Amino acid sequence: MKRLWTTIMVVLLGLFATACTQDQAEEEPQFLEVDLTANPEKAEKGEEITFEAKVSYGPEEVEDAEEVKFEIWRSQSEDHEKIVVNHAENGVYRLKKSFEEEGTYYIISHVTARRMHNMPKIEFVVGNPSEPEEGNSADMKMDDKDEHNKEESGH
Repeated sequence: MKRLWTTIMVVLLGLFATACTQDQAEEEPQFLEVDLTANPEKAEKGEEITFEAKVSYGPEEVEDAEEVKFEIWRSQSEDHEKIVVNHAENGVYRLKKSFEEEGTYYIISHVTARRMHNMPKIEFVVGNPSEPEEGNSADMKMDDKDEHNKEESGH
């Protein structure tokens, strides 16, 4: 009788484990998406610009990211300002800021949520654009992204 009971338990546990494995295998992987915008993309000195990072994980709006930080700098400047941004509404993290110096600027949103990190970069202009960065702009964007990935991962 003891042997029959043990066999039944083993079969039930096997069925349970198979059912759990099938549920996990059928789930599609989700990704952390960040849509970074600047409004307006071209502003005048002293005019307020609204930066928004719309954060989602699959179909879910992320309202509880572990960290959202905007890194802003003027073209060819070594000074990068990093500003922690809080959730505003519906998965949107918002910053309003004005600039007193004309030129081309860049912003990267560093977003950490759901054990993932995403850091899109966009360009915006205040007044007249700065002189172009040295080298091809597409190469610069890749170089900047590579440098930030190394910085973030500690390599």
